[in-house]
Amino acid sequence: MKLLIIDDHPLMREGLIALLQQAAERVEVLQAAGGTEGLALVERHDDLDAIFLDLAMPDGGGMAVIRALGERRPDVPVIVLSASEDPADVRSALSLGALGYVPKSANPMTLLSALRLVLSGNIYVPPLVLAPGNTETRDGPASPASAAPQLTERQLEILQQLCRGLSNREIGRELDIAEKTVKAHVAAIFKALNVVSRTQAVGVARASALI
Repeated sequence: MKLLIIDDHPLMREGLIALLQQAAERVEVLQAAGGTEGLALVERHDDLDAIFLDLAMPDGGGMAVIRALGERRPDVPVIVLSASEDPADVRSALSLGALGYVPKSANPMTLLSALRLVLSGNIYVPPLVLAPGNTETRDGPASPASAAPQLTERQLEILQQLCRGLSNREIGRELDIAEKTVKAHVAAIFKALNVVSRTQAVGVARASALI
């Protein structure tokens, strides 16, 4: 695995590196102290598996970095690691294309579980978004948009495979495309359907007569 951490706090970066290297063998972790440096590293390393990103950095907001990463490297999943526990920040990050959001108050096992979930092609949503009063739930039904979501032909093909219960790897084999490409399409589908899980995506697809 090759991971990138973008965070302006050296202690946070070093602690996360130690955790990741202890949890997995043969993991390489790159680090950047800000968004500008992080984006430069992304340009130089085309084999990244995932990116951990802080939201509050002195050289620009993390939300802008999520947007830039989505434009430059949509195949690389982004996991926000932030001190903010505001559900609005979580929803904003996910809507921009992040595939996970882990509060810095979370325990190490939560962070590792989020990484495994995102690498398998799913989205990690913290419990704070699933609390009563918040409209998004990880696996509950989501309300379809008033107009039918606009998906590309390839995204519709992948959505059909999601409805069959196939994993990203299985979808890649079925459609003869790379697994990372499938991950990027799945993230785009989630964003278009305004959902945060495969179960929700299937529910919205059926409710909107997309499949």
